[in-house]
Amino acid sequence: MIGIKKSESFIPVNEALLNVIAPMGLEIKQNSLVVGENSGKVYGIIRYPQKVDVGWLSKITNIPSTIVSIGIKPIDNGALISAISKSIIQNRGAADGAKDPLTRQRAEKAAEDGEKIMLQIDQEGETVAMMNLSVMPIAHDEISFTKVCRRVESALNVQKCKIRTLANLQKEGFETISPTYPSNPVIDNITSRVIPMSTFVGGFPFASSGFNDGSGYYFAKDSNGGLVIVDTCARGNDRTNSNMVVMGVAGVGKSTAVKHILLSEYMKGTKLLIIDPESEYKELCKNLGGDWINAGGGSNGKINPLQIRPAPRDEEDETDRLYSDEGNGMGDMALHIKNLEIFFSLYLPSLTDMQKALLKQALIELYNQFHIDWDTDITKLKNTEFPAFADLHALMEKNSAEHTDNTDYRDLALLLADIAHGSDSFLWNGYSTIEAHSRCVCLDTHSLQNTSDNIKRTQYFNLLTWCWEQMSRDRTERVLLVCDEAYLMIDPHVPQSLVFLRNVEKRSRKYEAGLIIISHSVVDFLAPEIKMYGQALLDIPCMKLLMGTDGKNLAETKELYNLTDAEQELLESKKRGHALFVIGSKRLHVNFEIPAYKFAYMGKAGGR
Repeated sequence: MIGIKKSESFIPVNEALLNVIAPMGLEIKQNSLVVGENSGKVYGIIRYPQKVDVGWLSKITNIPSTIVSIGIKPIDNGALISAISKSIIQNRGAADGAKDPLTRQRAEKAAEDGEKIMLQIDQEGETVAMMNLSVMPIAHDEISFTKVCRRVESALNVQKCKIRTLANLQKEGFETISPTYPSNPVIDNITSRVIPMSTFVGGFPFASSGFNDGSGYYFAKDSNGGLVIVDTCARGNDRTNSNMVVMGVAGVGKSTAVKHILLSEYMKGTKLLIIDPESEYKELCKNLGGDWINAGGGSNGKINPLQIRPAPRDEEDETDRLYSDEGNGMGDMALHIKNLEIFFSLYLPSLTDMQKALLKQALIELYNQFHIDWDTDITKLKNTEFPAFADLHALMEKNSAEHTDNTDYRDLALLLADIAHGSDSFLWNGYSTIEAHSRCVCLDTHSLQNTSDNIKRTQYFNLLTWCWEQMSRDRTERVLLVCDEAYLMIDPHVPQSLVFLRNVEKRSRKYEAGLIIISHSVVDFLAPEIKMYGQALLDIPCMKLLMGTDGKNLAETKELYNLTDAEQELLESKKRGHALFVIGSKRLHVNFEIPAYKFAYMGKAGGR
């Protein structure tokens, strides 16, 4: 018989695979380790609470900046039952012989818990296993590492788990954490504990992930991949309105997320009104067959500020109006003159108190000339039956000629010349021509980009008053107003414009309406001069979508919304498409995974 000697083959080292699975550098210390450029520390959990809630493990496995390893090993139920039975007998004996009330109480509780789990295993068929759990916080620098370690210890203490730093066993702990090593028996002996499998399964994130209003539409996914289903019309408990505030620096996905929300609302039958200073929603509007209106001087987008609009009354209090907190029965003309006070303060901030008084007097005289008084039913009037700024300017010149000794009339005539006959007349002089017949209306003011701030603020306010008329016209129609770049409404010298927007927010819930306030920074709304009004705009909405930010804005956001360290880190990371979603009292880390078909409607503007 001839023997054949097998040749030994040489298997070369796969350097690429080695580089992937091996750290760039590893330094083992007594109570910590260094992996590449990161510091880490391995903890082992050596005791679990006697009772846990559903999803308890998710609160451990989802601690930011940590790596968690969970090991499960099945064991023999029969041997366990015998061990539990002996433990019960020992605890009963200890309870009977204990003189200390605390010791007796603890022994009795341990015996009761043992009887319950023995009942589960023996009669109800509960499966048990040995579970070991190790946690390794990791961070780039020492300050962050200390903060993460404290967060881990705090989170586990809240869960009533007892943890132990694996002193002199950091290498073995790292091997247990690493996916390239089997479990280490030394660490298993320290951390393994017997638990029912129902406790393990019920503790995983998927047992309690996602958010569901029970109706509505797909909004986003949470950090565990669970679906977030939101019904913005839902009311009750901590949800009192349908308003939303969206904050985040440029480039984090605000526009894409808002367009995704608007498309979902449109599919539900909601009417959309969009004030668009950056021309980001033009393609979306046209793809939906909506009305795109050039509100920056276009012939079809003129809104005559002197046209009185009907002020809606609330069912609860027929005398309550947008500016009347206690109700005084003011008519439409009286309320509109209050709007005009804000309009002129924004347009001509240099007006003196005397000039404002003369201007108001002239407005009343002008309306009377057009047969409009305090009691006129303006719903019966056509657009062409209201005065225009050319008429107001002519009246002011007439008054100037009659009161030659009063220079205020002459100054007002000069100040109004531009809005009546100059470049600003293309925006505001003439009868209202704006018409909207679809469920998507985009009021584009991009052509005002190079104008002064007072022109932008004034037109923004003018558009908002028209939008409020549309929102409050029919209580049964669901309307959503999108105020993009809402900081344009802010004028420290004319806080009444913010008061108007705040009151629209407060009253919209009575008309099946809602607002979405979009801006880059909360700092704009929290300036000392306007904080009492601006902060209300950010507080009133029951839904808040906070996306990536940093610096002073992050500090203000943290203070305003009482963010945790983990929520602050989420915003600071500025990951595109990720956000902190606050809905009522609930807070979720959401990721906008948008269906592909929606991108065909969004267009290219706004940064997809």
